[in-house]
Amino acid sequence: MKLSGSTALVTGANRGLGRHFATALLERGAKKVYATARRPEQVDLPGVEVLPLDITDPDAVAAAARAAGDVDVLINNAGITTPQPLMTGDLGEIRRELDTHFFGTLSMIRAFAPVLGGNGGGAIVNLLSVLSWRTFPGSGGYAAAKAAQWSLTESARLELAGQGTLVAGVILGATDTDMMAGWDVPKNDPAEVVRTVLDGVEQDLLEILADDAAVATKAGLPGDVRARYPELS
Repeated sequence: MKLSGSTALVTGANRGLGRHFATALLERGAKKVYATARRPEQVDLPGVEVLPLDITDPDAVAAAARAAGDVDVLINNAGITTPQPLMTGDLGEIRRELDTHFFGTLSMIRAFAPVLGGNGGGAIVNLLSVLSWRTFPGSGGYAAAKAAQWSLTESARLELAGQGTLVAGVILGATDTDMMAGWDVPKNDPAEVVRTVLDGVEQDLLEILADDAAVATKAGLPGDVRARYPELS
């Protein structure tokens, strides 16, 4: 996959990682970058084509696919976080997590898969999380939604292989964006994460481990569950 000369669409491009993705794609020579957001007036990047898009609204997703029929790279970055434990958390917020990360991402892939196929295959990049693989107390709703999004990525990869579409899943830990502003933990530089991800896309990687947290989390998956979760001991 060559990003120079490509046409990309980035969801949630008004801030955080999405804004960095849109900027970096232009710097790598993308021919066109569609920068989408629920509030498009917040997108202030020069050189992009702005589209309104709420990925949880099927009509908005369909309209975006019609407007951006030349896309060959889809960056599914849009997301939310509502720290809800599964046992006592707000069910409405837990459903909103799933509606955004699972159903919203699925809606985007279903709408743009024919576009990508018609343009030669292209690539889909899904921004996942270490919480796709390992949850933490108080984050059950987000982790469940991200785990579902990871499984969706696996299935989409298989289902779209026949049309030559690369489906890459990005695993990353805490990153210094507005979404993580309230968390006092070590955080990645978002520009460095985006560089790693786009390098991985150009190398045709199916799974991109964007930081040390992702590498360590994957390394712990084959081990005993209690070793992975010292809280249970």
